[in-house]
Amino acid sequence: MADGKEAILSELENSVKNLQEEAAMEAARKALSAGVSPIDAIEKGLAKGIRQVGEKFERKEMFVVELIYAAEIMSNAIKILEPELRKSKEKRNVLAHVVLGTVAGDIHDIGKNLVRIMLEASGFEVRDIGKDAPIDGFISAAKEMGAEIVGASSLMTTTVSVQKEVVDALRSGGIEAPLMVGGAAVTEAWAKEIGAVYSSDAGSAVSVAKSLVGKGG
Repeated sequence: MADGKEAILSELENSVKNLQEEAAMEAARKALSAGVSPIDAIEKGLAKGIRQVGEKFERKEMFVVELIYAAEIMSNAIKILEPELRKSKEKRNVLAHVVLGTVAGDIHDIGKNLVRIMLEASGFEVRDIGKDAPIDGFISAAKEMGAEIVGASSLMTTTVSVQKEVVDALRSGGIEAPLMVGGAAVTEAWAKEIGAVYSSDAGSAVSVAKSLVGKGG
């Protein structure tokens, strides 16, 4: 059984890594039939595959559209596993809870979406509040989720100042979670100025987030 389980986990990993949607669906169904833990199927199969896609993306060996497609494949495979996941008492090993959004006035979200994909694949639970997100949206989501990290993206110079407003609102609301900022309009100097933590891209966002919650870089 162990060998069969490992083979199925490899199929799950490889189907995501190789952008093979039908293979991922079939491997998810096999996992259920073989009694593979749905948590293992996700963490030791699908998530391993998308992390490799993310690494290739960081090395510029894959395009944005391929990373997004890999995330869609993973999401669809998880839907097959969900009924068993709900029945199971097992819970995913969540590193930390993160609220993520693009600030008010900014409708760009590809970068934010990539960060969400990479964080989720690395074991973070992410509540994505979308683009053009109001300041109170960050605050209410952080309180509801008990977020350990809040992430705010800005791609336009005209909206980057909103990140400071998010920091101020978090602190005045009694939320101590660090704000992680990124986006084309953001610099490390700006992050330091407003009391936030800078992340340059989706790959570094994972390392920064892990360091913020004491889970290594």
